Amino acid sequence: MTSWPELKSMSNKLVNYGVTSNGIAIIELISDSSGEPWIEGKTSVNTYTHQMMRDIDEAVLMARFDDDITVIVITGHGEKFFSAGASISMLDSVSPGFKYFFCLHANETLSRLEQTPKLVIAALNGHAVGGGLEIAMAADIRIARKDSGQVGLPEVALGVLAGTGGTARLARLVGKAKAMEIMVTGRKFSFEEAKEMDLVHDIWDGNLKDFHQDIIDYAGQFTLPMAANKAIGNIKRSVQSGIEIPLEYHLALERELQSDLFQSLDAKEGIAAYVEKRTPRFSGK
Repeated sequence: MTSWPELKSMSNKLVNYGVTSNGIAIIELISDSSGEPWIEGKTSVNTYTHQMMRDIDEAVLMARFDDDITVIVITGHGEKFFSAGASISMLDSVSPGFKYFFCLHANETLSRLEQTPKLVIAALNGHAVGGGLEIAMAADIRIARKDSGQVGLPEVALGVLAGTGGTARLARLVGKAKAMEIMVTGRKFSFEEAKEMDLVHDIWDGNLKDFHQDIIDYAGQFTLPMAANKAIGNIKRSVQSGIEIPLEYHLALERELQSDLFQSLDAKEGIAAYVEKRTPRFSGK
């Protein structure tokens, strides 16, 4: 059984990173309520600053360029928060120009995560509010730990909007009407309500240790040699890029991605295994 890997700090000590033996990259957000590096005894609120986003960006690129990694799991440190979003104290101390470039880089980082052709799972170990939910929405699958927190985009109470992809991704995930209601009220709501609107895919019971193990076990089904990760990557590329273009162009993109897969060793193996009534063993090639 694959276990949770040893995690090491990134450059700014605001993200921990590690890789399992079967190719699952763990990106763990870790900071205090002001967005400074977490120290023992403080609550892990996992708010983000520009420095944390730089750590996330670096971790995403490491996972993207590592051919042995097929799945990325992003989560928060501790039991209370996935992430409470951007550090308000940081925003209160910088210029409007810095705030703009901070949001721009955060958008670029989450787009890079979203466009990486590897499956991304957000493991919601606690509250995912504001920018924390925005990070989670850039993942492909969101799984929450039961009774550990809430979700929401409360930025309107600060006189601003959810500007790290919040208005765009929430509307695409839950529909315009529901997204408007959530954001203009700024209300927080349960994982159960989030699941009803397909914002959260599943909710799992158990303590944090069990949750970590369950996430690793779940992610393992998408690793080699069980899963055709090249096909998963092309499915993700088709959905992410195609949904923004007219149907006829999306269908053309889909055909090109399928043509690419038909030439792969994995397609040859998958088809042969089906005919021979055996379990396929994929290589990612």
